[in-house]
Amino acid sequence: MREADRRTALGSVWLRDEPEPTRARLSREDIVRTAIQVLDREGLDTFSMRRMAAELGAAATSALYWRIANKDDLLELVVDEIFALSPAPEGGDWRDQVTVVVQAAYHALWEHPWAARLLASHAGLGPNYDALTNRVQGILDSAGFKGTHLDSAVSAIFHYLIGAAVTDSAWLSVVRRSGLNDSRWATESADRMGVGATHLAAYLNRQSQAGPEARFASGLRVILIGLRPRQLS
Repeated sequence: MREADRRTALGSVWLRDEPEPTRARLSREDIVRTAIQVLDREGLDTFSMRRMAAELGAAATSALYWRIANKDDLLELVVDEIFALSPAPEGGDWRDQVTVVVQAAYHALWEHPWAARLLASHAGLGPNYDALTNRVQGILDSAGFKGTHLDSAVSAIFHYLIGAAVTDSAWLSVVRRSGLNDSRWATESADRMGVGATHLAAYLNRQSQAGPEARFASGLRVILIGLRPRQLS
């Protein structure tokens, strides 16, 4: 296999060995941290390996391409990194424990809204995402979920998490592209959407009781109340 093919084999950075250590001053972790800073500042649309090389400086460009083969690999690494601080819940029943873990994941996606856009194509194989999944699965297993019912319950929770994060990120992207703040955008857009400006502003406001975080918490509770421990073969 050619070196270029070996470095991109199997379609995921998580299914290949990390490159051998070199004298390059940048580690993979350094590059990932810088990429997150660039994405937080500038968003996903203009992100590129060329942009990263410019951010890191000419002396670091060769290290960038030695450590990380291409843009897709880098995006896999950064989207997994935002889940690195997933908490371990203490006390409470299984619903409370799942809520702590999943709300923390939602918060991470809200803090880095570009990441939600990547979940459809760049998530699911990294160690932090895997640890997050295993944590929820372990809580449910201890509560009595077994067999295919356990798998279905985990899927329902994560489909809700990702679906909510993608939807909220899409709204945020529309507002940001307009160049207006939430309130002004709501005032300008409400009539065209057939809703009240006050209602639309509250829908977008993170601190509002009708805002995205409150809606997410309420929806998650609905899902968890509907789940019951059982075993299906």
